[in-house]
Amino acid sequence: MTQQPFSRPGAVDLSGLAASSAQQGGSAAGAPAAGAPAASSGASGAYAVEATQETFQSVLEASMTAPVVLVFHSPSRSPESTTLARDVAAVADEYDGRFLAASVDIDASPQIAQAMQIPQVPLMLVLLDGRPATQPIPGALSPDELRTLFQQLFQQLTAQGITGRHQPRHRDAGGEQGPAADPRYAAAQDALEAGDIDRAVAEYQKLVDGNPADTEAAAGLAMAKVLQRTQGVDLNAARAAAAADPSDVAAQTLVADLDMLGGHVEDAFQRLVDLVRRTSGAERDTAREHLLGLFAAVGNDDPRVLKGRQALASALF
Repeated sequence: MTQQPFSRPGAVDLSGLAASSAQQGGSAAGAPAAGAPAASSGASGAYAVEATQETFQSVLEASMTAPVVLVFHSPSRSPESTTLARDVAAVADEYDGRFLAASVDIDASPQIAQAMQIPQVPLMLVLLDGRPATQPIPGALSPDELRTLFQQLFQQLTAQGITGRHQPRHRDAGGEQGPAADPRYAAAQDALEAGDIDRAVAEYQKLVDGNPADTEAAAGLAMAKVLQRTQGVDLNAARAAAAADPSDVAAQTLVADLDMLGGHVEDAFQRLVDLVRRTSGAERDTAREHLLGLFAAVGNDDPRVLKGRQALASALF
């Protein structure tokens, strides 16, 4: 699985499709009115909806609050695509509103697929601010691959300060809302949402101190430290300083952090690997430790981290 960089600006504006939907002046018989998406027939969960021609406007509006993971599927032509839609909804529920899963049955809503030029199913797209925030992600992914993808997106969202949450759209069959967020991380997440980065670092540090094997807390701490180190930094000035002195450890590590925030993970890794090659002694140790921290922020199972570790070993030995 190749994870696409997550970026806030999008290349395709879908507002025209939404406007077309609104101009129809109503919804089909038995369908909810615009502004109230139905529970998805392809997926279920507290944070899952079915996107139709009539309700697509509300899905776009929802992406102004927090990302929407849009899954195109066809129950008749590709049963595995409908399975993917259900799996995406299940994984989205694990994030307690940080993502909304929206499924589009292209047989029932061909206008959406045509407007977005969908070449195949299954296909996923992440929407933010009413526009695609990633390249299309084709093919069926396993639940484990989906969890890796969602974790990568979640880390990039946090790094970019995007902390909005969707409200639950409906309750499950037992009348309960979807699974609650893990209470262990609530204090740190609340601090991030409040913009209190120092407190978030402190809360994650408590978790790591209490359980060094908690990889999620370690990743959260590493990413919170990236945010902490880059608060108030002038991007252009930082890049100019790094370009002026390639051996300046502080300047190079700062730009690596900024690359992380911009979603340029491999660039950040390569910059620090090169720095390790150019330095020695305490400076080399500082560059190496900083790189290891960025590895933790991304996750040790990420293929970019595995590649980065190989490059680091080569630079060291």
